[in-house]
Amino acid sequence: MSDRRRTSAGLIADAIDGDKDALRDLWREHRRWVGAIVLAHKPREIDVEDLVQAVAVQMVAKIHELREPEAFKPWLRAIAANTARAAGRRTTRRRKHRLRLVGTARAEERPEPAAPDMHEASDQAKRVMDLARTLPEGYREPLLMRCVRGMSYRQIGEVLDLPETTVETRIARGRRMLRELVQQEDASVSPAMGGARVEA
Repeated sequence: MSDRRRTSAGLIADAIDGDKDALRDLWREHRRWVGAIVLAHKPREIDVEDLVQAVAVQMVAKIHELREPEAFKPWLRAIAANTARAAGRRTTRRRKHRLRLVGTARAEERPEPAAPDMHEASDQAKRVMDLARTLPEGYREPLLMRCVRGMSYRQIGEVLDLPETTVETRIARGRRMLRELVQQEDASVSPAMGGARVEA
């Protein structure tokens, strides 16, 4: 292990130089927040882990193009967000294609039902997560990093290049926005339904 590996910048520099051990260690260090970024941008139908692995592949393939170690976090964040958004565009195209096929099918033919997603903890959690994904990006990303990945305000601020106070404010506002969305949906569906809680 080189002396410069002891610092995060040194680890990134070694990875840029093609050191496979550094690449592995770097991915382990940053994988958790990458998952939160993917979760904030991914389409509902696609598994987070599939997209996280796609981000890892792109990181390994493209890290040699990175010029400055200090640019690593915003660079990796952009890859994660773009990977999730691209998956969303592909999913939308497939959905539209399926709808066209269903529209031209014979009356007795029915589209095959989608397999249940075994990773969803409950209908309520799924509903809250779907609503969280509709929040503006500036609130959605820090809220999911905090609530889903358990990251500290400092860690989130480092990834998003924001002061801790701004992160704290955005998370608090994001929680309020999400509670309002849940309450609005509950009111429109059934007055008898209980409100969902958003925990830190």
